[in-house]
Amino acid sequence: MANIQSQIKRNRQNEKRRVRNRNFRGAARTAVNTARTAFVEGNPETKEAVLKAISMLDKAAERGVIHKNNASRRKGRLMKKLATFVPDEKFGEEKKKGAKKSTKKSG
Repeated sequence: MANIQSQIKRNRQNEKRRVRNRNFRGAARTAVNTARTAFVEGNPETKEAVLKAISMLDKAAERGVIHKNNASRRKGRLMKKLATFVPDEKFGEEKKKGAKKSTKKSG
């Protein structure tokens, strides 16, 4: 622990900023993962998920939590996937029929 008053204050400030930045970074990461999952599932609401992810990435970049080029690269990847995305007409039917999940045998 620091003895100098200015360093003690700097440590307090850094901790507050770290927690705040962590919230923005986590929210952006969650939104991107949700969008990626929507692509895999063939969810018709994928476009909304992608737009939300882009918004969260922009907010994180605006705050300086992630670099603007990092946000731009991630947004570009999402938009590239969205451009080639075709929604699955049978989305949700597997859940209605109660499809079984595959299980691995431990051994």
